[in-house]
Amino acid sequence: MTAEVQANRLQAPPLPVPFVDLAAQQAEISADVVPEVLRALETGDFIGGPHVAAFEAEYAEFVGTRSCVGVANGTDALELALRAVGVGPGGEVILPANTFVATAEAVVRAGARPVLVDVDPESLLIDTSLVGRAVGPKTQAIVPVHLYGQTAPVEELVPIALDAGVAVVEDAAQAQGARRYGRAAGSLGDIAATSFYPGKNLGAAGDAGAVTTDDCSLADHVRLLAAHGSRVKYVHEVAGWNSRLDAVQAVVLRAKLRRLEVWNARRRAAASLYGSLLEGVPGLVVPRSLDGNEDVWHLYVVRILGPGRRERVQAALAAAGIGSGIHYPTPVHLTPAFRFLGYRAGNFPVAEAAAGQILSLPMFPHITPEQVARVADALQGAVG
Repeated sequence: MTAEVQANRLQAPPLPVPFVDLAAQQAEISADVVPEVLRALETGDFIGGPHVAAFEAEYAEFVGTRSCVGVANGTDALELALRAVGVGPGGEVILPANTFVATAEAVVRAGARPVLVDVDPESLLIDTSLVGRAVGPKTQAIVPVHLYGQTAPVEELVPIALDAGVAVVEDAAQAQGARRYGRAAGSLGDIAATSFYPGKNLGAAGDAGAVTTDDCSLADHVRLLAAHGSRVKYVHEVAGWNSRLDAVQAVVLRAKLRRLEVWNARRRAAASLYGSLLEGVPGLVVPRSLDGNEDVWHLYVVRILGPGRRERVQAALAAAGIGSGIHYPTPVHLTPAFRFLGYRAGNFPVAEAAAGQILSLPMFPHITPEQVARVADALQGAVG
């Protein structure tokens, strides 16, 4: 056996590259979180308390809004925001066809009907040129979705909303720390909802969410609805429900919020490296930021061109030990849950075409340049 053959046999195979690495985040914050969680358990501060109040103040400052209300999850946050601006039975809410189903779910839960519009072919964000035509007498709100960590051009929707007399409700679930022309996602419309699901840029240790707004009366209404419609115990002003941020989640979120700017900067560095390594690869489209955006790359989503090629590429990555995802494989109007809206295949061609092409590559704040290079190399080989 030659020395070269022996060396090849002894060489360890490359380590897998996970799609997301939450354990690395937890390891970084553990020293801050564990003592505070134990203290919360000892004092009985399970619901509300100083950590929740502190996180709400800190996140409001981070976003640049007057108010933040912590709630149980991102879907509740969106429904609460919609209800606070007057969305309800008989109304319609305009949103993009390319979004996670929770955006449409929140509209239905509020009693209104989702009205979908197609997305921009470059950014896959809401096509603002189509929104004006979708506005009708029943329109109660417009919901731009800041998808993949990119901020939608909300400033183009504000005049449309003002003319129609309706609210702009941001779905900022994937955009903690993203900015557009210097202003943070979550501060661009009348009110915004975000999710702190563990995989988000700012993720809890379970479900959590928040509503942000400059309008203190809207924040007060959200807080009222989220606490069984009650400001004073056993005095219920309206029919609400229970959607509160747990103290333990607030402890985790405060620790991660202190690191979020650094973590987002690492995501941007990884996205820049992906872009430089993958630019010009035939059959592959890399994402680009809109002018005025400072994106935070919750997801790094490429497009694999050609029928059926995306599935073959994803299988090849999996065989190489590289994680990936599809966000999202089916546009809202083609999911069984929303067939009742009456849309058909072909109604939203950009969103439908993208659903068969998009592939999310590994992206998390602790991803290394070596891991990015390995993913890029494997992807080029699979696409070719």
